[in-house]
Amino acid sequence: MVVGAADTVEIRSALTRLRRTTGLPVAFGGLMEAGRPRVRISELSGTATTALSALAVVSGNGLGGKAVELTRPCAVTDYSVSRRISHEYDLPVAAEGLRSVLAVPLVVRRRVRGVLYGALRTAQPLGERTLSAAVAAARDVEQALVLRDEAGELLAAARPEPAVDPAGAAAWEQVREAHAALRALVPRIADPALRDELLRACGLLAVGSGPAAQGPRPAPREMDVLACVAAGATNAAAAERLGLRPETVKSYLRSAMRKLGARTRGEAVVAARRAGWLP
Repeated sequence: MVVGAADTVEIRSALTRLRRTTGLPVAFGGLMEAGRPRVRISELSGTATTALSALAVVSGNGLGGKAVELTRPCAVTDYSVSRRISHEYDLPVAAEGLRSVLAVPLVVRRRVRGVLYGALRTAQPLGERTLSAAVAAARDVEQALVLRDEAGELLAAARPEPAVDPAGAAAWEQVREAHAALRALVPRIADPALRDELLRACGLLAVGSGPAAQGPRPAPREMDVLACVAAGATNAAAAERLGLRPETVKSYLRSAMRKLGARTRGEAVVAARRAGWLP
């Protein structure tokens, strides 16, 4: 996996949240290196030195390595003398003056993708409340990584294979399914740049073959419902995919039909395709 700038921003934001919600003065973390069982510490917050910067934490070693190996949060009250961890990283930890430390792994689809740390410069127990707040910050990052992975997979699936005839019925069904999945994912993305990229991809997939329709264009959520219907989803299935109530889906669909001058859902889909709004 390649660590992108957006992933780094997620780690940085999570460290800020971790310090704010736990009250811990120091936080740091990073993601797994591609093809290697180690985490590279890339982001520091509240540190006084650069001793921990770019540190490579190998699975099983130190506190973070133990969290990676066990795939669960770990904490020690006094890092340098703890018998619960190995001590490969004592020098950089001591250089930063850290004593009590916690480490929370970022687990996405059963794979550890990184680690968040929080620390004190005094030796005192880190209570359950502090650990729970750190875990909550990690869950936010995990969710962001899941959404980013899903978006990447959908964008990759939406790219036509060179050997595939785009006029083929089966190929177009795949395009429509990818389009519907992308539109359903867009509202869940917090990153504005990624949202815009997904919407642009939707636009590339939805290339009309006829003149633009007269009258107002359906609203974004109405287009989301139409995309699901175009992919063959029932109202109930569209509601589940979009996180809406079935009654809300029906309301959006009726509104879209009215704007498109359609009497049935099928006519609405055809009109939207002719206008270039659906593939």
